Amino acid sequence: MSAIANSDTNAASASPPTSNPSSFRTKHVLLGATGSVASIKIPQLAQNILTLGHHHNLSITISIAASASSLHFFRQSQLPPKVTLYTDKDEWSQWQKIGDPVLHIELRKWADLVVVAPLDANTMAKVVGGFCDNLLTCVLRAWDMRRPRVVAPAMNHMMWEHSVTNVQVRQLREMGFVVVDPVEKALACGDYGMGAMAEPEHIAKVVVEQLLLQETDQ
Repeated sequence: MSAIANSDTNAASASPPTSNPSSFRTKHVLLGATGSVASIKIPQLAQNILTLGHHHNLSITISIAASASSLHFFRQSQLPPKVTLYTDKDEWSQWQKIGDPVLHIELRKWADLVVVAPLDANTMAKVVGGFCDNLLTCVLRAWDMRRPRVVAPAMNHMMWEHSVTNVQVRQLREMGFVVVDPVEKALACGDYGMGAMAEPEHIAKVVVEQLLLQETDQ
């Protein structure tokens, strides 16, 4: 995966661990972060996926495709060691001429599973509509639909209850996405209702379950 290995700031962390028990199976997870305040939980989610995977003899390597707005809510220094962060800027900085690797294609080839958590309302609409105007949505549009994909919506409760959201969630499921429904709680905006992202521990459980199911299907 040359484009990933050549990232100026993340080359070392893009490599898989070198001292895993022989019984462990290596898996690559692409974690998508969007512009919901729930992106504040990205570091915790990444750690939960790594820890739970280890309990199931999975050596998981995580790369993050972060939208510009998601970076308001977490910093690279908060991520677990060896988790690689990619932004829209990396998509363009790595490509100079015809023949150079294209980052969103390289990430698609590399990842065994993609999980978008949080999936905000804007990105939900883009995915359903087939739009691809940033690194994450380009990966999703180029995704190998034989591989698992998980989304965990997060938005204001009125946005979640909107009729458009009902249609789009149904379409996501019809497209083969595993949708981890949001929960009801006090929201960051001060409202109370359904729309908060599911807890990272639960999302991590779904991710690892999908990785294990992928093994049984092969």
